[in-house]
Amino acid sequence: MLIDKKMMVSGVIMILVGGTLTFYLDNITPIGYAGMTEDEKLDFLISERENTDYKTLSGILIGVGFLLVLISFGARRKRENGAKKTEKKPTT
Repeated sequence: MLIDKKMMVSGVIMILVGGTLTFYLDNITPIGYAGMTEDEKLDFLISERENTDYKTLSGILIGVGFLLVLISFGARRKRENGAKKTEKKPTT
């Protein structure tokens, strides 16, 4: 089976970084409380939106890494000998 190891390793690293970011962002999710002022509510909504956006970006990073791992199984390396395959036309 042909595997492009560089592509596979980079995909696995992307998956690990995306998973770590997702885990971290889950732990720092902003929490509101009762009796917040209007400014605190606005800051809370903005920080909650930023956290959601960062989670989306980390999910995209995981997805791209997964695609790289899948593509690495079908990737073929270039030929080192430089010989090109040519077909000869039959003479009739």
